[in-house]
Amino acid sequence: MGNEQFFVSLTFILLTFGLYIGIAIYNKAKQTSDFYVASRGVPPVFNGMAIGADWMSAASFIGMAGTVMLLGYDGLAYIMGWTGGYLLLTFLLAPQLRKYGRYTVPEFIGDRYGSHTARVIAAVCTIIISFTYSIGQLSGSGVVIGRLLEVDAAVGTLIGVVLIAFYAAFGGMKGITWTQVAQYLVLIIAYLVPVIFMSLQLTSNPVPWISYGEIVTRLGEIDADLGLSQYFAPFDEGSRWQFMALMFTLMAGTAGLPHVIVRFYTVSTMKAARWSGAWALLFIGLLYLSAPAYAAFSRFVLMTNVVGQPIDDLPAWTETWINTGLLQIADSNGDGTLQWSELMINADIVVMATPEIANLGVFVIGLMAAGAMAAALSTAGGLMISISSSFAHDIYYRVLRPHASDRNRLAVGRITIVAATVLAGVIALNPPGVITQIVAWAFGLAAGTFFPALLLGVWWKRANGPGVIAGMLTGLAVTLTYIFAAQAGFQIAGINDTGAGVFGAASAIIAIVVVSLLTKAPSQKIQEEVIDLRYPEQMTYKDGDVWINK
Repeated sequence: MGNEQFFVSLTFILLTFGLYIGIAIYNKAKQTSDFYVASRGVPPVFNGMAIGADWMSAASFIGMAGTVMLLGYDGLAYIMGWTGGYLLLTFLLAPQLRKYGRYTVPEFIGDRYGSHTARVIAAVCTIIISFTYSIGQLSGSGVVIGRLLEVDAAVGTLIGVVLIAFYAAFGGMKGITWTQVAQYLVLIIAYLVPVIFMSLQLTSNPVPWISYGEIVTRLGEIDADLGLSQYFAPFDEGSRWQFMALMFTLMAGTAGLPHVIVRFYTVSTMKAARWSGAWALLFIGLLYLSAPAYAAFSRFVLMTNVVGQPIDDLPAWTETWINTGLLQIADSNGDGTLQWSELMINADIVVMATPEIANLGVFVIGLMAAGAMAAALSTAGGLMISISSSFAHDIYYRVLRPHASDRNRLAVGRITIVAATVLAGVIALNPPGVITQIVAWAFGLAAGTFFPALLLGVWWKRANGPGVIAGMLTGLAVTLTYIFAAQAGFQIAGINDTGAGVFGAASAIIAIVVVSLLTKAPSQKIQEEVIDLRYPEQMTYKDGDVWINK
């Protein structure tokens, strides 16, 4: 990396780091309501931005376009699943959960089902899901920082650990909310600027969402000339069942992710929760509609400017990425010319490398580095708050020490964040898969545990404590078992580890229904509360199907 490029990238990152830390210090959490739900005072439009930043993790920013580039049509399951999940969450769960008025998902489950055991199991599931997800984010921060400093990605991961531990522990949900607003603005600008420039460069059209169709057609012609499977051929990289299972897993997982759901607790009303979801869909859509264009442009530039070139005369950017260990080039047939099959590119570097591949200039490269860090840090911060609240609030306060003071609860919350960040960072030094794969496991676990528990908890008044305990344990066990079994080579209908959530969710729903019907129904009070959740805040349920205005 040239000195000018290094200086510009480092300046962008340091300026944004300073901004995030400054916001966290200014919005320091002083009480538990600040730390967990930002005192429920976040306006919907800003909450939508914070949800977008919380949601558009390293998997979305760094990994998704690369996954679509390498998988083609089959990679669209990620975009469809992640986007569709927000519709489920916004319409089926978020307003109702906000009306119930709790701090966390485990707290809702414990109170809705009237079970301390269910609360503890939900807290443990939250920690497992959020911890798995955070490994992917810290791995992503390692990719970015490692490339910037031209060091191993492991060193970059450790730097990310220190930063996240500081501002998440210091600001809590209040600090993280406003930090995520800033991070959203940084990451969306960083994502859109390169893809717009590439669109102009390749098609003379500044609107990539329209122009990339032309490039996809040309890619099909190149694939045919090289004898490759066409880029847009469906189900070439996996079975039809895998596509559907992955899409369902991501949708149900989205609707069950505890660190996303808790964002809807930070607004004042059900109406504000719905508007938060609507704004979030708009803000998320800007990136998700751009990812297929990014993928097509990057693949086209690689296939026309890199593939077919002499291996000893490749562009300078290849050498710097080879140093990170995420790009490998091998002259397998010994002809001295690089073939597509000889280019082993990790999906996680495609977006980061694209500005260099397309020679977009040092400022765009620096902006991209800052955006990628914003994506990884924003989600990691939200995940750490989720882990902290599950332990400090749902286990320490609600179960172990119900008379603990605010000061003690805040201290335990902050210590939990630091410990969880360090532990996740250690595992991320040698991640068990690429970012999108690790994140898909977290979604599978959320789909198998929380989605059935929340869906039936809101929409089926007969669901009870023993049922949800059986459901969460069954869903967790089935999902984990299938992930490990698929990794070892066992598959059903071609569904691999990233689609495990479909089995976990199905088994959990069956378990909840069967066990609930075989055991005592919830109290009349709980059943009335469940019915009450489905209606606007101005209405309340009373005396058997009689509705009155509040």
